[in-house]
Amino acid sequence: MQFTTREDIEAPIEHVFAQVSDFSGFERSVLRRGAEVERVEDRPVPSAGMAWDVRFPMRGKTRDMHVEMTEYDAPNHMVFKSTSQGIEGELRLDLVALSRGRTRLSLSVELAPKTLSARLLVQSLKLARTNLNKRFHLKVAGYAKELEDRFARTA
Repeated sequence: MQFTTREDIEAPIEHVFAQVSDFSGFERSVLRRGAEVERVEDRPVPSAGMAWDVRFPMRGKTRDMHVEMTEYDAPNHMVFKSTSQGIEGELRLDLVALSRGRTRLSLSVELAPKTLSARLLVQSLKLARTNLNKRFHLKVAGYAKELEDRFARTA
């Protein structure tokens, strides 16, 4: 199952990449939402191989997930692979400079079930695909607007 979206952001690619690679900020955001996150290996500079262990409640159960950054090409591209009870995922983030002050953010998330119970979960997600796709697009659009606002405040 795959979700993809694209957003154009009124900010230079360097600013956008600095914001989307602010891992400490994302860790704090996840903690505020009630999940536990632990960086497996603290590196001074972001690079492929960084990893996090995340624990969060979902559908009445506590889930554990391991997330690893497998590709890091500043300021263009990042790929994260995740494994959780029976589901593997991949998040691919690409940035393209459309002009000096405009950047295109492309984001795709792919989920692959590895067990029968995970297949049932993914199948139920497929039934709600339209609603989930709309929510995914709205969340990414909201984040893109937030990035534009942050840039406008610093410029």
